[in-house]
Amino acid sequence: MDNITHSIIGFGVGEVVHRSLPDEADAPSQQVRHRLLLVACALASNFPDLDLFLTKLLPNPLGYLLHHRGHTHTALLALPQALLLAALLWLCWPSARALLKASRTARLGLALSVGLGLALHLLMDFTNSYGIHPWYPFDGRWFYGDMVFIVEPLFWVAVGVPMALIMRWRWLRMPGLACLFAALVVFAAKGYLAWTSFAALLLIASACGAAQLRAGARGRAGLLLALAVSVGFIAVQGVASRAGREQITAALLNADPSVRVMDVAMTAFPSQPLCWAYASVEANEKQGYYRLRRGVASLAPEWLAPLACPAGLVGAPETKQALSPAVQQFGAVLASLPALRILKDKNCQVDAWLRFARLPALMLPTSDLADYRFAATPRGNFTTLHFGETAPCPEGVPGWSYPREDLLSLHPPGKL
Repeated sequence: MDNITHSIIGFGVGEVVHRSLPDEADAPSQQVRHRLLLVACALASNFPDLDLFLTKLLPNPLGYLLHHRGHTHTALLALPQALLLAALLWLCWPSARALLKASRTARLGLALSVGLGLALHLLMDFTNSYGIHPWYPFDGRWFYGDMVFIVEPLFWVAVGVPMALIMRWRWLRMPGLACLFAALVVFAAKGYLAWTSFAALLLIASACGAAQLRAGARGRAGLLLALAVSVGFIAVQGVASRAGREQITAALLNADPSVRVMDVAMTAFPSQPLCWAYASVEANEKQGYYRLRRGVASLAPEWLAPLACPAGLVGAPETKQALSPAVQQFGAVLASLPALRILKDKNCQVDAWLRFARLPALMLPTSDLADYRFAATPRGNFTTLHFGETAPCPEGVPGWSYPREDLLSLHPPGKL
């Protein structure tokens, strides 16, 4: 997820932890604990992204692809990160240090805030199609949630509105709410967010805000409602993603019955469970090719046609082909299976790159590889690797598993 979302969720959870614990002995201590838990949870919710400082260890684009969401996004390194963050807060915050020495409740709150913040970061990153490999080094596989768009405004409004209403600095409340409203308007105007979703978000914001106001100065009802709405939304998105994948897989097999559909990467539209962008890979071992497709699908085409989904996130269609009433294709790449496998074996740059690529598009004769999940990225596909130039083998390549091991391994005839 984006760091704004991580921060908002971190602040909200830190506030809930603070309001769920018994009060400190005096008002100054209570204020220090309040600030400490909010800051700790927000920092913990962003801490794993410090791996961005490691991206210079490998040449572009390998550094970003293999080190971001890398070691700091694993369960094994969560505890060292928690201890490091707690130590930094202890050393750099004298009043918090004094409170932690004196108050067992504050120590419990800090442990909960840091632990929940780190766990939420990994869980939220899992929900989108980029993926994480949380069990490394015991298991190097990537796991993809394919449920939530990387920038999801529902979390902003559900958690952000109650947080704004309980903000200590009252003069910031209205500007903060105005900025949030303006962001939604911009998203809708640019075609990232449907206007129906815009209206639904306003209703959710109003409900969470009203619940927090009714709860009183020390209440937490609005924040708990916001967290419940967020969890419910993720659950709905998970069910919708699975249904959409089945729908798309059926359309792909109908278009070419001779292939095996290896994967369908699902990218959600913001706050719109009916609309999904997809990128897929299918293979025909016997004929020696694999094909990647991208497009848009609607779970309810009789209510909302695929081409009526918000257009700002899917890029310009290379072609338009209806694979079914619910599935619209916007582009496709046909590539050679033997050529991809030979490149993996002969080119160490390609071998390293394939430890990230979920949908490896081989572009010949340009000597480019690109992950087709990001073919519609507005600023260009940041995963593109030009393998035509001679370059030294990268050192220190992380041992992530190949996402497309099933495509790279030779299958006996008849297995695809």
